[in-house]
Amino acid sequence: MSKWPFNRAFGLFFMINFNGQLVDNTTLLSINNRGFNYGDALFETIKTSHGKLLFWEDHYFRLMASMRIMRMEIPMHFTMQFLEEQIQALLLANQLQNTVSRVKLLVYRNEGGLYLPATNDISFVMTCVQLDDDFYLMKEGAYEVDLFKDFYVAPNLLSTLKTNNKAIHVVGSIFAKENKLQNCLLMNTNKQIVEALNGNLFLVKGTVVKTPPLADGCLKGVMRKQIIDILKTLSEYDILETSISPFELQKADELWVTNVITGIQPITKYRKRNFTNSVAKQVLQKVNVKMRLH
Repeated sequence: MSKWPFNRAFGLFFMINFNGQLVDNTTLLSINNRGFNYGDALFETIKTSHGKLLFWEDHYFRLMASMRIMRMEIPMHFTMQFLEEQIQALLLANQLQNTVSRVKLLVYRNEGGLYLPATNDISFVMTCVQLDDDFYLMKEGAYEVDLFKDFYVAPNLLSTLKTNNKAIHVVGSIFAKENKLQNCLLMNTNKQIVEALNGNLFLVKGTVVKTPPLADGCLKGVMRKQIIDILKTLSEYDILETSISPFELQKADELWVTNVITGIQPITKYRKRNFTNSVAKQVLQKVNVKMRLH
């Protein structure tokens, strides 16, 4: 079978994993799907490299913890091994087992009921798309951000979950495009910086590296965890999970956005302040080493 040219555009034919069955992407979910109607769904975005699921254990345990918080029933067979086998089957069906890919695993409560579900049983669907870069690369181009202040994140346990209720991120992304920005930073209702639209935020000032705590409402990011763990091993830096005020941004030496697909994206400009990226480069090298050893 020749390699299909579908993996870069979701509008073309490709295979998905729907509750363990490999079917083509023309299979539609029900109009009564609770994820579609109520945002009653969770997802994990996983980077794979030549069949290897990067940081898979962290993704799996975050998903299990999130399902418990959402009161979803976790099936007995929903083990780390089972889900990895399902992902591997999906990669094989799309002939992506020997390349680099982005896998999205979406778990949603089965349909029935209104706000109150008729059941806590779940279903899942997996999709995948090919990526260009194997190792995480430092992107040197202009990357300007500003604050998004139309809406605020309410800091609580639900805001740390990777749900499909992303209205503030959608509107914020439109705002960024309209203002020719590459990204925006979100604030919580206490006017503290929470995260970027598509990842966690790290701030470097001298030898101190800060990232907002989960208590401030940021996503419990998998790449965030890797970077915190790496920084704890570097004696020349102090890593603090602490609140970041907007006033600190223009005094920082570096700002980064982090996620498992990009790795570390340095911010080059916030308002009139320009930033360097030397610490980001150092940490990203260690992320690549950890990726290969994980």
